[in-house]
Amino acid sequence: MVRTAVDMSASRPAAAARLVPAFVGHEIYRRAAYGSHHPLAISRVETVMDLCQALGWLADGEFHVSPRASEAELAWFHTADYIRTLRQAAESGKIDVAARARYRIGTMENPLFPGLFERAATSVGGSIRAAELALGRRIVFHPAGGTHHGRPDRASGFCYFNDPVFAILVLLKGGLERVIYVDLDAHHGDGVEDAFAADQRVFTISIHERGRWPHTGDGWDDRNGSAWNLPVPRGFNDSELRLLVEDVVVPLAERIAPQAIVLTCGADALAGDPLSAMALSNVALWSTAERLAHLAPAAVVLGGGGYNPWTVARYWTGLWARLSGRPIPATLPILARHILAGLRCDLIEEEDMCEHWLTTLADAPNEGPVREEIRHLRDRALGKLEQSIPNLREGPTA
Repeated sequence: MVRTAVDMSASRPAAAARLVPAFVGHEIYRRAAYGSHHPLAISRVETVMDLCQALGWLADGEFHVSPRASEAELAWFHTADYIRTLRQAAESGKIDVAARARYRIGTMENPLFPGLFERAATSVGGSIRAAELALGRRIVFHPAGGTHHGRPDRASGFCYFNDPVFAILVLLKGGLERVIYVDLDAHHGDGVEDAFAADQRVFTISIHERGRWPHTGDGWDDRNGSAWNLPVPRGFNDSELRLLVEDVVVPLAERIAPQAIVLTCGADALAGDPLSAMALSNVALWSTAERLAHLAPAAVVLGGGGYNPWTVARYWTGLWARLSGRPIPATLPILARHILAGLRCDLIEEEDMCEHWLTTLADAPNEGPVREEIRHLRDRALGKLEQSIPNLREGPTA
């Protein structure tokens, strides 16, 4: 039998059901970031940590402080000149015109701000730590992760580094030979897909809004069978998500029999997000993430996009409850409500606020008709799956 750092040969739901939950976080996310007038200049990870504390959902031994990735670790994926330039620009607060154009930093999209390098490196360190923990048969939640657009030599889409890549690299360094990456963010996980397009050990699956930036992942380029893209239309609802997950994603994953799964759970796929037009409820996304995480004996669950602080906090807090086996109350206690009431966001108009954003974690399900284009997307993917079955790569065997 081929051996790994931890024996992951039993990749069935029964094995995943025994996974021990862990939460990776850091106080660095309380510091102001991204400057003013940026979609990410809102409270996100720190609010999730506060809500989990208020609800008593971080037991002894569950919370793990994220380390900061060293420059040597960052160089596993990113180029040395980019790492150096980003660090120097973050320290000085300035960058010349040529370097700005070359590395895409110091722009409105990817601004410089105090503590930038440390924050971005801590996100990577958290995903490294999450994957290390997952190799010990854990299901690990790292909400500060999910910077899936980062490129080896430049920033992209609010992402300075690409922490999901590092989580996958740790799993591969641990000896695993079948890893699935599933991206549920509203935006295509282009940086992760490109990073592993030639790696026969990694499959990437992305369900994202069609026509949304970065305008990739249209479903036709499958990277020789390693990339599965499901671009969905505006107004994508819970019923449509369930169809694609149960008819496409789960059968594909079961055929691959992954030894580990990495999920990016961007909150911008939720109804009420100001930068996308999908219409999912958080309960549908909770169920999807929980379902997929239990398809492997090791799981890393990351955050991602999300620009409505109320929907982000409720989604990721409830996701941790589901992953760690905790019941979610119908209404929140006063302290948790106070935390949500203290959030602010210039992108959300007062008349667009929903009362339940301040009093509950769970959305009402958003069921609806399954549109013909979703069925067509499903059927096209199933046709590809049938053609690919004989050619899917075989993993370790006894």
